[in-house]
Amino acid sequence: MITKSLSTSKHSQFVNITGMVQEALTESGIQTGILTVFVSHTTAGITINENADPNVVHDLMGVLDRMVPWEHPEYRHYEGNTAAHMKASLMGNSAQVIVEDGQLQLGTWQGIFFCEFDGPRQRRIGIQVVGS
Repeated sequence: MITKSLSTSKHSQFVNITGMVQEALTESGIQTGILTVFVSHTTAGITINENADPNVVHDLMGVLDRMVPWEHPEYRHYEGNTAAHMKASLMGNSAQVIVEDGQLQLGTWQGIFFCEFDGPRQRRIGIQVVGS
């Protein structure tokens, strides 16, 4: 597994990590296979979505904020970051991408995003490539 570090600068943000993931794939030397991106944090997630129009991630964040507000009278988690845990669960903690000819097989408009929900923080991303 290749581990990469990432610093977030906002309480909630989507960070395009496609380049970082492609770099790790290149480092691995794998030409054909499957790549998994995994985040081992309970208040962050990984997703694949459009990377061409920044309004898409803006809209995603807005919908998540409306679905899961930061404060709610029924939250019981003592650390006060229940919303971050909920959003991370909704997004998921990993994504897989097919690898061909040493390249991520993403669609034309797709990018891989690290989703921060309890920042700013220093985070770790695990990247595992299986193949030949």
